[in-house]
Amino acid sequence: MKPILEVKELSKSFKNFKAVDNLSFCIEQGEVYGFLGQNGAGKSTTMRMLLGLIFPDSGSIFINDYEFNNSRRLLLKKIGAIIERPDMYGYLSGWDNLKMFANLSDKNIPPQRLHEVLDIVGLKGRERDKVKAYSQGMKQRLGIAIAMVHDPDLLILDEPTNGLDPQGIAEIRELVIALRRDHNKTVLISSHLLNEMEQIATSILIIHKGKKISDGKVSELFDPNETFVEIRIAQNDNINALMSSTAWYKQAERVTPTKIIVKMNPSLVPELNKWLVTNDVAVLDINVQHSFETYFLSITNDTATADRVI
Repeated sequence: MKPILEVKELSKSFKNFKAVDNLSFCIEQGEVYGFLGQNGAGKSTTMRMLLGLIFPDSGSIFINDYEFNNSRRLLLKKIGAIIERPDMYGYLSGWDNLKMFANLSDKNIPPQRLHEVLDIVGLKGRERDKVKAYSQGMKQRLGIAIAMVHDPDLLILDEPTNGLDPQGIAEIRELVIALRRDHNKTVLISSHLLNEMEQIATSILIIHKGKKISDGKVSELFDPNETFVEIRIAQNDNINALMSSTAWYKQAERVTPTKIIVKMNPSLVPELNKWLVTNDVAVLDINVQHSFETYFLSITNDTATADRVI
């Protein structure tokens, strides 16, 4: 499958600071492409270059095989984006904001399309309310409606869950999943929320200090059997001997009188918990540490010595 977006050897410096360093990646049609990195890694700088808001020092960007610099106006029509929080007019209704941005497009967008995108983002029935009465989550969803009103091939969302409560985060998560599943949209999304990315992304790119350090399909990068489960127990000096004759022991990374750490599939946690209780081991707490989070922290740690367990 041909990539919808291809980035080749992209670099950008600000005075003596290299924000993006020889970055290359590609995104296929219909993917949710998670873009991850610590603060200052170069994510927002990269996204601004993809939108023509700043110019790279070197490298190339291709959208549907067209080179961006040679076809800028044409290709920007194929992209919808939210960079940080969307700017809207609070004294206008959601409908009027959406209509105003639709009118800025070169396309003749009919009212039916406005109704359609409002329904997609879950604002049907609230479109006549003033935006200043919207929750932050509703404003983010209206921003996504604005970004996709002209039916772009690619959506670029920079930290769309920033500042949202758990309900708002869940709504954006379900919306992004639906955009891919039901509307065949390709989405490039950055986020600090590793658990959210694990749930919605089909592919992942991780950068650190402007450089790519990992990318690939989520199904290939992260194995659920590599999940670390930390179990705190009441003081039990016999726990090592008790576990030594079991299959659990072979998977154990650490066994102490107060803590057990096992590398396992999280679906087996209830079975292990039951075994411990049956053998009179008092379980105080169980903490599942996702392999995604462990992997991310380990490869973005400058010293490369991050403890993968604790």
